[in-house]
Formats: sequence, C-alpha cells, structure tokens
Amino acid sequence: MFYEVLIIVYLIVAIMLIGFVLIQQGKGADMGASFGGGGSNTVFGSAGSGNFLTRTTAILATLFFVISLILGNQTADKEKDADNWQNIEVPVVAQPDTDVPAATVPAEPVLQPAEESDVPN
Repeated sequence: MFYEVLIIVYLIVAIMLIGFVLIQQGKGADMGASFGGGGSNTVFGSAGSGNFLTRTTAILATLFFVISLILGNQTADKEKDADNWQNIEVPVVAQPDTDVPAATVPAEPVLQPAEESDVPN
C-alpha cells in the first residue's frame, strides 16, 4: 500500500518539477526587463518570480531524489519471480490429456485372405 502511494506521489512531483522548470525564465530574460519589459506588474510583485520558482524547484527536486532513494531501497530487497524466457534451454515436457477418451483401435490387425482375383499374374 505504501509503495503504491509513493509511486503516485513520485509521479506528481516529477510532473510538477517538469512544469516549474519549463515556467522559469532564462538568464538572458532579465536584460529585457531592465529596459522596460514590464517587470513591475507581474503576479509575483516587482522582484519577479525568480525567488519563488527557484525555491519551489529546489524543494521539488529534493523531494524527487528522496522519493527515488526510498523507492530504490524498497525494491532492492525484493526477489523477482522466475521468468519463463530465462529457462529456454530446458525443454518443456508435454503432459498427456487425461480427459480425452481413448480411440477405439483393435488390439491386433485383422488380416483378410487374398482372393484369386486380387493376386497379380
């Protein structure tokens, strides 16, 4: 149960981390804001979104790596079931079906005496 919940949280953190990395502006984008790019009327205030996005990305990245280590630790001790493709050298022994009724075959073949017209000259 804990493993499944951790996998779901792991996927959500990974998707959020990808989203926050894609939202961030590059280092060259600050140059446009200094020449009147309208940086003062942003959602995050005049300081911009740099601190918020950077801090959130760092927290999500830390969560991602911690959950990765926990998942790796949980799956390291488990043994896998034997795979059928790993034993391809061993031939498979066919088991006879016991549900099929035996065919009616006479125990000994019945020989008919040959007639004179069947014998070649």
